[in-house]
Amino acid sequence: MRILSAADGVRLRAAFWRPPGTARGTVCLFHGRIEFIEKYAETVGDLLGRGFAVATLDFRGQGGSQRLLRNPLKGHVADFAQYRLDAEALMRQLVFTDCPPPFFALGHSMSAPVLLTLAERQPQWFERIVLIAPLIGLRRNVNGRWAHGLAAGLCGAGLSRAYVPGGVDRPMSLLPFEGNPVTSDSKRYERTAALIRHAPELGLGAPTIGWLHAAYQATAAIGRRGRPEAFRVPTLIMTAGDDRIVDPLAGASFAARLRGGGHLMMRGARHEIMSERDDIRDLFWAAFDAFVPGSRALR
Repeated sequence: MRILSAADGVRLRAAFWRPPGTARGTVCLFHGRIEFIEKYAETVGDLLGRGFAVATLDFRGQGGSQRLLRNPLKGHVADFAQYRLDAEALMRQLVFTDCPPPFFALGHSMSAPVLLTLAERQPQWFERIVLIAPLIGLRRNVNGRWAHGLAAGLCGAGLSRAYVPGGVDRPMSLLPFEGNPVTSDSKRYERTAALIRHAPELGLGAPTIGWLHAAYQATAAIGRRGRPEAFRVPTLIMTAGDDRIVDPLAGASFAARLRGGGHLMMRGARHEIMSERDDIRDLFWAAFDAFVPGSRALR
């Protein structure tokens, strides 16, 4: 493990692995909300087995990185640009100094707007990007104008650090398997729960109203007219057909607007594709292997 420091001073926990022999490059692995390094042990092993080095970190406010509020269970940021500072710290303080090129990005859910914005600013950093169940749009029942306006109004009233309505003050990974929105694989779900029971400090509860408002702003910004069309890094988007957290149709629509984009719908998959059943994971890895490594940024 390595401790990094973001540009605004937030402490971040990071990790790096090398495969046996000569590496084919480095996959920079970026997590979704509530996730942490240990949860990705199986994915890291899969990447090492493919000959890639792997670099990853816990975003601020979750995992083993610095928590931002007095209540460590509250998932909160005021702006997704803060997550971009975390990603930049990983690249500048670990990847570019210790990791073999070329560099590829693999991002889940919340990481999508972070990586897309980062690659707009630094298109030379990643050869290719793979986004899994990307947070391009939230699920429809929380994505209307009234919801955006309500979140903005509550933030303006000083409630940005309160839980979203119905938010629970306990680790989300310890909720019952039955009816969960993230995976249909009970063994992988229980594996994550066991990690939290063993190290409760890694757990995270519901998002705050401020986090939700920041998510609305981030997704609206990356979808503005002309932005996907001008994106230069070849990107593969994989959406989950049974996603109840983000809108898979928004991800598919975004991919169609990319000059160098591709899209694959994982039918039967819930939100956490990398924690899904073997048949779904096998399909993911087949697509990954066909896409990575790839060419340099589009000109």
